[in-house]
Amino acid sequence: MLSGGLDSILATKMMLDQGIEVHAINFLTIFCTCTHKGCQHAATQAAKQLNIPLKILNITEEYLGIIKNPKHGYGSNMNPCIDCRIFTFRMAKNYMNEIGASFMITGEVLGERPMSQRRDAILLIEKEAALKGLIVRPLSAKLFEPTIPEKEGIIDRDKMLDIRGRSRKPQIAMAKEFGINDYPCPAGGCLLTDPGFAKRIKDLITHDAFSLDNVKLLKIGRHFRLSPSTKLTVGRDQEDNETLLSMAKEKDVIFKLKDNQGPVAVLRGACDDNTISFGASIMAYHTKFRNEPSLRVDYWDLGSTDKETVSVSAAAPDEVERLRI
Repeated sequence: MLSGGLDSILATKMMLDQGIEVHAINFLTIFCTCTHKGCQHAATQAAKQLNIPLKILNITEEYLGIIKNPKHGYGSNMNPCIDCRIFTFRMAKNYMNEIGASFMITGEVLGERPMSQRRDAILLIEKEAALKGLIVRPLSAKLFEPTIPEKEGIIDRDKMLDIRGRSRKPQIAMAKEFGINDYPCPAGGCLLTDPGFAKRIKDLITHDAFSLDNVKLLKIGRHFRLSPSTKLTVGRDQEDNETLLSMAKEKDVIFKLKDNQGPVAVLRGACDDNTISFGASIMAYHTKFRNEPSLRVDYWDLGSTDKETVSVSAAAPDEVERLRI
């Protein structure tokens, strides 16, 4: 289970040093923050560094159902960490069986993560994934009962460790000893733990609009709930504007200033003339021309090439903030 973070890199290296053949698997979702423009996916980079094969699975669509209704609840925001781990462990188990592997390796450290790496949570996840005795955690192995490969002598338990807690000093020291210098900082992770993003996710679920297309929009722009069935997204910069235009769907209404440069906005959901005027006024507020008495805004349905124009004044600041998600 190779995230590409330091813990999983070290766990893999410890197994390779014992002569274990390792095949890595990594799971991607739209909520991952482990990818950045202009750099390699962390797990891909780690697998190359470790010289092991890597299988990457994008599980976003399957994962949406877990976020909407997690059996074991959420963490501090909308992160269903325990259900997420059970789900990915089950998928990893399928891959383990597919390639004929004997056991699974993770970089888990007891007590490092408050929700999914408590002892009770670790054992619950192992049980519900039907992997009892088959998950080797090299960094914390001595804090758990011996696994099947340890009992069978496939792995030397004496070379396993007993790291616990949130301090990364032992791992950083190990990395230096192994000559591992290229690894990501621990700030990455999952957008579902971010309070602002979690609020947007909750809004979609509350208004029965939790679909992949709507989730994709959450990562860009400013978001406003205009009615239970209507939402507006306003671009923050040129990159946002281009992305919004590329992600707009048929029947979405697109807004753009007629006479000046400014943001693009996309209105998705049921709307009438009043909603269009209101959406245009919120977009107008996010331009440098907001203090002008009137602004002309072009709008069009993505399914049509005909543009219409509405004249609006910028929405009041308190109203904009009231509707902001």
